[in-house]
Amino acid sequence: MEKCYFCKGKIVKEKVKHLHKWGEKYILFENIEAEVCKQCGEVYFSPEILEMMDKKTKEITVPEKVITIPVVAV
Repeated sequence: MEKCYFCKGKIVKEKVKHLHKWGEKYILFENIEAEVCKQCGEVYFSPEILEMMDKKTKEITVPEKVITIPVVAV
């Protein structure tokens, strides 16, 4: 992909953090390869990366680390 679907900005490959939701689970993936729009920040994942995240999310038993995320209801 060369241009962003939304703003037509330039797309570059980067390693990103991604908060992945699976049912009621949220898993933070770090250093995930993605294509990112330099103009609007839209992130695109390849089908292989999405499959890998889904697979790891289903299989996770003991995470590498656990973080706390504040929840605020408005």
